Amino acid sequence: MTNSIRSACIVVAFMVPVIAMFIGTTKANASTFERMVMPGEVIEGHAKYENECSRCHRPFSKASQKGLCLECHKKVSDDIKTKKGFHGKSPEVKAAKCRHCHTEHKGRKADVVSMDKDLFDHSISDFPLKGAHTSVKCAKCHKPKKKYRAAPAKCIDCHKDDDAHNEQLGKKCADCHSVKTWKKPDFDHDKTDFKLKGKHKKVSCNKCHPNDRYKKTPETCLACHQLDDTHRGSYGKKCADCHTPKKWKETKFDHNKTEFKLKGAHVKVVCAKCHKDELYGKKNGQKKLPMNCVGCHKNDDEHIGRYGKKCKECHTSKEWKKSRFNHDKTKFKLKGAHKKVECIRCHKGALYDKKQKPLPKECIGCHKQDDVHKSQEGKRCEKCHNNQSWSKDVAFEHDITRFPLIGLHAVAPCEACHFSSNYKGTKRVCESCHKQDDVHKRGLGPECGACHNPNGWRLWRFNHDTQTDFDLDGAHSGLTCRSCHWRPTSRKVKASGGCIGCHREDDIHRGGFGFQCQRCHNNKSFKEIQMVD
Repeated sequence: MTNSIRSACIVVAFMVPVIAMFIGTTKANASTFERMVMPGEVIEGHAKYENECSRCHRPFSKASQKGLCLECHKKVSDDIKTKKGFHGKSPEVKAAKCRHCHTEHKGRKADVVSMDKDLFDHSISDFPLKGAHTSVKCAKCHKPKKKYRAAPAKCIDCHKDDDAHNEQLGKKCADCHSVKTWKKPDFDHDKTDFKLKGKHKKVSCNKCHPNDRYKKTPETCLACHQLDDTHRGSYGKKCADCHTPKKWKETKFDHNKTEFKLKGAHVKVVCAKCHKDELYGKKNGQKKLPMNCVGCHKNDDEHIGRYGKKCKECHTSKEWKKSRFNHDKTKFKLKGAHKKVECIRCHKGALYDKKQKPLPKECIGCHKQDDVHKSQEGKRCEKCHNNQSWSKDVAFEHDITRFPLIGLHAVAPCEACHFSSNYKGTKRVCESCHKQDDVHKRGLGPECGACHNPNGWRLWRFNHDTQTDFDLDGAHSGLTCRSCHWRPTSRKVKASGGCIGCHREDDIHRGGFGFQCQRCHNNKSFKEIQMVD
C-alpha cells in the first residue's frame, strides 16, 4: 500500500466518527465541539463572542461569512454601500473577502488589520493627501487606540491653534486657505468692494483688519496711511490724486505741467522740502514759492553769498556739489590735485571783485605755509614739487648740487643727512654723518674719502706702499692703522718715517746709538740684529 492511500484511509477513519459525533450532538454540546475544532483564540475585541461561533461562521458556507462580518461592522457596511471611505472606494476590497485582509484566531493581542502604513494609498480614502498634507506623519491625525476612520477631516479640527481669527470667520477654512501652505491664503479679495491692486496684494490681512474685524473696514487711503502722510494733512485727504497702490513713495503727480519743471536731483526731492505750507502755499495769502536756486539752496551756498545769486552758472540740477564751471578756460588751468580743491580755498573774496588784487598764479602764492624751507630754496617750487601732490614724488635732482649722490648715497633717505628742511646748511664732509663709523678715532684725520668709498664704508681702497713714503713690509704688513696712527688729528695725516717714532720704548740703548735703528735692526723683527756696513 502506498503512502498516499494509507494517509487517505487514516483521514476517512478519523472524519467518520467526527461527523457522526457532529450529527448526533445536541445543541448543549455544540460549544464544546466548536472549541475543540477552533484553531486559536480570537482577538480582544471579539473575545466576548468566542463561544458564539455562529456569529461569524455558518457550517459548510464560507460565502456567508462576509455578510456576517458586515452585520456587526455596520459602518464598514455603510461605506461599501455608499462608496465612501477605504472599504467603499477600494476596488480590491469590494471584490475580496473580509478574511483576505483580516485574519482571526491568532490570539488576543494579534493585529488582524494587516495594513502597511508606509504603502497605504490615502487617495482611496475620504481624505486624499494633497499639498503639505503629503509630508505629515500618520500619528499627527491618527491617534493611538483610535480607529483610522475616526481621524478628523475638517481643517479646524487640526488647525484650531493656527486660526489667527479665533473662529470669528467661522470654520470654513478652505474658503481662504489651501493645502499647499496654511500661511498663504488664496482668498479672492477682488470679489469684495475693495479690489486689491499693487502693493495691497502683499499686505497681510491684519494690517487692514485688526482683531479680525472685517465689517465696516474703511476704504479711504488716509484711514490706513495717515502715519505715512509726510504732509501731515496739509495737502488734504485726496491721496489718490498723487499716490498709487503700486508704491506709496512714488507719486503720479506731473510736476512738469507746472511753472517749475523737475529735473535732475529735483525729481527725487520730497514734496515737503519745497512745499512747507498748506496746499502748496495757495491758502491764507501765502507768497508764491521761489523758483530761483538761492530760494531753496541758501543754506547750501558755501560761498555765503560772495559769488552772487546766479548759482546755475556753476551748479546744475543733477547734483549741487558738482560744479560745471570750466576753470581751464581761465588763465589758471586746474591740473592734478588742484581739480579737487574747493573754490573758497583760492577765491576768498566777493565774486572775483576787480578792486581786489589778482589772485597769484605761482605756487608760493597759496603754498607759502607749506614751504618748509622758509624761502631758502627760492620761489620756484615747481622745480621739485608737482601738482599731483605737494609732498609726494618730489623730483629734486641732487646730482646738480655740490654733493652728487653716488654709491649707497643714492638710495639713502633724505632725512638721513638732512635733519631739517634747511638743506643749504648741510655739511658735506664724511665725518658729519659717519663720525660713529670712524674706528680710527680721528687718528687718520677727517679725510675719510682717502680710503673709503661710497659703495660701502668697509670697502676701503688705501694703498700704503704707493700712496705714502713708508712701505709696509715685514712685521709692518700685519699691523692695523691704529698701531701707528693713534693720535687724533683734524688735519692731513703726517707720521714720522723713522723707527724711533714707534719703537722708542723698544730702544734698550736709550738713544746711545742714535736714531738710525735700521743700521742694526730689520723690519722682520726688532729683536733681530743685522749689522749694516
